[in-house]
Amino acid sequence: MEFRDNGEETAFRAKVRAFLDAEYPAEYASRPTEWGFFNGAARITQEFRDFMRGWVAKLNEEGWGAPAWPKEHGGGGLSVKEQFILSEEFAWRRAPRPGGIGHGWAGPTIMVYGTQEQKDRYLPRIISGEDVWCQLFSEPGAGSDLASLQTRAIRDGDDYVVNGQKIWTSGAHHSHMGILIARTNPDAPKHRGVSYFLVDMKTPGISIRPLVNMLSSHEFNEVYFEDVRIPASSLLGEENRGWYIATTTLDFERSGIASSVSHQLITRDLVAFAKETATGQRAMAANPGLRNELADRAIESQVESLISYRIISMQDRGEIPNKESSIAKLYSSELDVRLSVTGMHLAGLHGQVDDHEWAPSIGGRLPRFYMHSTTSPIGGGTSEIQRNIIAMRGLGMPRG
Repeated sequence: MEFRDNGEETAFRAKVRAFLDAEYPAEYASRPTEWGFFNGAARITQEFRDFMRGWVAKLNEEGWGAPAWPKEHGGGGLSVKEQFILSEEFAWRRAPRPGGIGHGWAGPTIMVYGTQEQKDRYLPRIISGEDVWCQLFSEPGAGSDLASLQTRAIRDGDDYVVNGQKIWTSGAHHSHMGILIARTNPDAPKHRGVSYFLVDMKTPGISIRPLVNMLSSHEFNEVYFEDVRIPASSLLGEENRGWYIATTTLDFERSGIASSVSHQLITRDLVAFAKETATGQRAMAANPGLRNELADRAIESQVESLISYRIISMQDRGEIPNKESSIAKLYSSELDVRLSVTGMHLAGLHGQVDDHEWAPSIGGRLPRFYMHSTTSPIGGGTSEIQRNIIAMRGLGMPRG
């Protein structure tokens, strides 16, 4: 692993820090954004929403709104190490970056497979933030085995007619566009009869139903397609080649350093809670083992950082992390759970109080963090799947 920046990287890190010093208000740098949406959107002030609009514009001026995108498409054209530095410095300052399906998946895939007309139409609106995107992949019977999807898209003149259902679609209720994979050849082997579409979410026949989780938070949705007519010009790439488009991975920084920094900041918050609040002090006195528990979380968050540095060192040498990415995802997901459990041990009965005003010392974060952490080992590929990848690709073990 290479922990040191070279001369150019040192200069770039200094530039990022200077930008944050000048442009990101100190009062926002103290916001516990790594606990993020666990506090609920209602607690994001209008003042911060207004700030964010100008913030996105400033990032785009620097090319940091989409740092991995080529400059000709409005991005920063940064190297993988520069992306790593940007993510790391922003995470330590708790500074937000644009992201999501549009920046991270739809845009890069359009760059590779889209027509010039598609690039000209969609890419600028992703960069500007005008269009929010969602991913229409998973189905009730096609989650981990996504190639078993049954949503159909049948060619009819200049359109495709789509029928079917998608599930666990994050943000569909406020998305303008969606990336959709659907079966266009039911007679072909399941990986070979799938096509990839760019869909206007306001198209007649699309209905969205909320899936409200145990946090009473509306993040996921079911999406139904009933005789939805999608123009053939919305097909991305070749018909029946959508599976290979959907599995495209691009050479973008995916080290997970932002998650590592977030976990280190959460650990610091928990230590401060243990030292500075009556509730935390009582918990520590009643259970001396909590000191070891906090020490474990601090060590584990540092180990997570080392895994991130290993991945970025590989990418910087032109190598492609495979099992290493699965190790990072598995470790980070399960550390999320362990951190939340430690927080609940410290909070005691206060860990049941989801009320920012009544419990300002913990801000109502702990119970929501605890409940949400249960999703970490599932989303983005379950822990079981990650262990299989590590076993087969990393250890050379046979498929079970």
